[in-house]
This record gives sequence, structure tokens and C-alpha cells, in this order.
Amino acid sequence: MAQEPVQETKIDLFMSSPESSSLGSNGVGHTQPIYDEPVEPRASIPRRIINSYRRDPLSRVTPPGVIGANGAVFYDAEAAARGTEKSPLARELKGRHLQMIAIGGSIGTGLFVASGKSLSNGGPASVLIAYSLIGAMLFCTVQALGEMAVLFPVAGSFSAYSTRFLDPAWGFAMGWNYAMQWLVVLPLEIVAAAITVNYWNSNISPAAWVAIFLTIIISINLCGVRAYGEAEFVFSIVKVIAVTGFIILGIILDIGGGPNGGYIGGKYWLNPGAFHNGFKGLCSVFVTAAFAFAGTELVGLAAAETANPRKSLPTAVKQVFWRIALFYVVSLTLVGLLVPYNDPRLIGSSASDAKASPFVIAIQNAGVSGLDSVMNVVIMIAVLSVGNSSIYGSSRTLAALAEQGQAPKIFAYIDRKGRPLVAILFGSALGFLAFLAASDKEEQAFLWMQALSGLSSIFTWGSICLCHIRFRRAWVKQGHTLDQLAFRSQAGVLGSWLGFLLNVLVLIAQFWTGIAPVPNEDGTRVTGAAALTENFFAAYLAMPIVLLFYIVYKILYKTPFMRSMDMDLQTGVRELDLRATLIEEKAERAQWPKWKKSYKLFC
Repeated sequence: MAQEPVQETKIDLFMSSPESSSLGSNGVGHTQPIYDEPVEPRASIPRRIINSYRRDPLSRVTPPGVIGANGAVFYDAEAAARGTEKSPLARELKGRHLQMIAIGGSIGTGLFVASGKSLSNGGPASVLIAYSLIGAMLFCTVQALGEMAVLFPVAGSFSAYSTRFLDPAWGFAMGWNYAMQWLVVLPLEIVAAAITVNYWNSNISPAAWVAIFLTIIISINLCGVRAYGEAEFVFSIVKVIAVTGFIILGIILDIGGGPNGGYIGGKYWLNPGAFHNGFKGLCSVFVTAAFAFAGTELVGLAAAETANPRKSLPTAVKQVFWRIALFYVVSLTLVGLLVPYNDPRLIGSSASDAKASPFVIAIQNAGVSGLDSVMNVVIMIAVLSVGNSSIYGSSRTLAALAEQGQAPKIFAYIDRKGRPLVAILFGSALGFLAFLAASDKEEQAFLWMQALSGLSSIFTWGSICLCHIRFRRAWVKQGHTLDQLAFRSQAGVLGSWLGFLLNVLVLIAQFWTGIAPVPNEDGTRVTGAAALTENFFAAYLAMPIVLLFYIVYKILYKTPFMRSMDMDLQTGVRELDLRATLIEEKAERAQWPKWKKSYKLFC
């Protein structure tokens, strides 16, 4: 019997669908690129693993510069936008991954450990004021980022938005600024994790723990973005449970329910006092609080690897409100009630010494046995979480810079599982600097690595707010309405202006505390030209580096400041039938009960 002809199904990888892209959903449900070459059905597992690291043939790199009619080199911003639009990064992050990245993304040493230095420098009232103000600023910033990331879920969103809405030279500077921040954070956090183990008086060399932690973090990132999402999901759950448990325990201890008994209330606000070192102490806490929130913006960076950013990102962005209110403000208020700012275990502590954690000190003061070790385990997990995020943040930023022609082409190597392999290996290699933990140069090396990343988050957040202001202006001038936005920032343009101005104030406060630092732990002041110069550059080194990157690139490529009417508002928009989607969602919301409408307003 003659065989019936089999009807061919033609698959268009770039078909018009809400998630159309080289890695998006297509007519037969694929979520990864389909290649012309045959697949071996019986290939061994090692062979398949090796093949997965081969380069994705759909990946490409935007040329770094174009020769104009006059023979001069100029930067093609339109081509750069196309380069980040259809990045072959795997879209495997789900809504639960994004929500936990938003909730637990910045809960690390900044909250658990560095808050002890804040308490020592400024007192409990300064901690409460500074963290609340920075929290409000960051809420506005993440809302602005969410609005742009939902509409343009492009690879390397921070630098890509600066390139598109401000100036390609500033996008170049911001991209490398952000990449450098995460590249140096990895060895810093691994050393912090190794030192955490010393809480139990371990005789094992720190180098051994560095090797173990580095292996864990690199392995997670080499397994792909799904593994990163799952790891962060687990890490964040642990951190959320720990902070929630501490809040409940802190309330019980403060009202006299601990083993040692005795009502504490607000006596430490009266003696030794609510403030320390006056207004300068507040400014120093203001700066430390800003650094503590670093990592929150990773939600926007993950937009290009999210299956459905239209639904997942708004929820994740709104979760920031609860993290700020609950995890930072409430927990640190309780810390200020339970630990006096003149506690000797806080003074002289470094940001990588878990013994200086005010959370641990509060538990020790209350006489609760065993829980201090549990809290140190949580701190170690938090440190590993930040280290895990550092490879993710640096590798995606480097890959996006390469896609825009602003970094070596090799960083745009993306394998068949959607991993920016070369960028991951580069970031991992710098993690081996953590072995300096076993040397006598540890303190000096990490002082300057911290200086490199010190102001990075401030520049990133300020640029996001400014990008949103410029984007909104272009959106209106080019004939669009706010109703056409897939997600609208709850803080609006005024919130972005507030966020931008607060970031500028942090830069001013950091400059002031850099040239005139707060007194040392013993009350002495930093004096002498050499000591003051070192203190200033340790606090402000990132500023001249950013300016150098910007000015050199500006001169080399003669990049223009982007005008509102010239901004590209089309490239990178993933959802094509936005009006029908918004109408459908509006009708769905109209049927919600009142409690659900109130809940969804914030979550």
C-alpha cells in the first residue's frame, strides 16, 4: 500500500505572537531554538551535555562601530537596540522565581551584618530614618524599572535603557560600572562566607571553604538560568523565614519574654541614645543603607529571561514594597531596640564578620541558646545567595554589552541552552581572587575591591530613574498615551524625580563622609593627608572610573544625546496585541472581589 504523504508544518521562529522570539513559544510549543542539523536520538548524556555548550547559531553581535560618509566612526544606537531585542538567552524564569528574587534579592550581608556598622555609626534612630528613606527611593526606582522592563524586556536592561533613552556613551559607562560591581562582589561574598564558618572556631583553613563555596556557586550558574532561579528561590525562602522568625522573636524579647526576662522597650533609645555622631552619623548610615539594598534591580535584568514578563514582572516589582516595609524597616527597628549602639561587639566590626551581626548579638543578649548558630547559618546562606547573583548579574550585563557592540565580541557567546558561557566563565574566574582570604594582603585587596563597587548601585538607580523620566517624555511626544503602557509605575514620573534626587543626595553624603569621615571606634579622628586621601578614594573610587569610561567613549564614538523624538520606542516590544490584552485584563479585574483588588494594588 502506498504511503500517504506527510503534511509538512512550517515553523516560523519569529512568528507574531505575544512571546515571539528566537527562544519564545512557537506553533508547536518549542521553547528553545530549532536547528537544521539532525539531532542524535541516542546520544549519551555526556555527549548531550557537551553539545549544549556549543554556540547558539542564532546569536549575533552588533558591530562596535560604523564608518560614516565622512570616514568617521560613529555608534549605531538603532542596531544596538536590535541586538538586545532578540537575545537568545533562555526564557525559563517563572513568576515564582521573579517574586523570590524581588523579595530576597538584596537580603544579604547588607541587612544581616553591615547594619551593625550602621547602628554603631549613627544610632537606632539614624538607622530607621536612613533605611526608610532609601527604601522609599528604591520603591520609586523599581517601579520605574518595572514599567520599562515590561514594555521592553531586553537583555541587559540597565545599560540598554541608558543607551536608548539617554546617551550611548552613558550606557557604555553604566554597563561596565554594573558589571564591575558584581565582578568584585563575588570574591568579597565568598570570603564573607568563609569567615562566617569561623564563628564555630573551625580549624579548617579559609582557603578550603573558599574552594567549596566557589564550586557551589559556579556549578549553579553553569547549569543555566533555571538552576539560578531555583537556587535563589530556595535561598530566598530561607532568608524570608529567618527574618520573619526574628521579627516575632524580637517582639517577644522586647516585651520581656526572653529567658533572661525583663522588659526592654525603648530604653536603649534613651541610654546611650537614639543618635550617634550627629548629622554626619546619619549621612554615613544613609550611604550604608543604600549599599544594603543593592541587588533589588536584578528583577529588571531577569526580564529578558522570563517566560511572560507582562504578568510576572508587575507582581515581582510590587513585592519590593513588602520587603522594604517588613524585612528592613521592621527588623532593624527591633534590632535598634534590642542592641545599644555602643555594644563593643559592633564597634570595629567589618562587613564580612558574622560575629558582628546585630541579629546574632540580640539573640545572645537575650540568652537564647542555639539560635545564634542558626542565624549564622542563615547569614552564610545569604552570602552564598549574593555570590550566586553576582555571577548572574555580571554575565548577563557583559553579554548585553557585547550584543550592543560595547564589549569584546567573545562575551556574546551564548550556548544552545541560552547561557552566556564565556561571560559566566570570566566572572567565575575572578571569583578565585577570594583565595586572598588565606594571605596577609586580604584587608588591602578587599578594601579596594569594595571601593570599585561602592557607588555602583547609586549610579545604576539614578540612571534608571532618569531613563524613565526621558522615556515618559518621548512616549508622550511621539503620540502615545499612558493607557497604552502594559504596566504603569505607581510612583509615576514624580516618583522617578524623587528617586533621582535622593540618589544625588546619597552621592553628596558619600562625598562629605569621604573627605571628613566619622570618628573611629575609640573616638579618634582620621587625620593626615595620606589617611584622608585613602579614605576618600576608598569611598569614592567608582566616580572617577565612571567618568573616565563615559568621557573616553564619548570622544571616541561622538555619541549623541538622545532626543525625545529620535528615541526608538518600537524595537524590543515583545507583546504585539497589547490593546486586546489590556482590555481582557481590565474585564477580568472588574470581576474580582474588593479584597483581591486591594491585595493586587500592592502585590
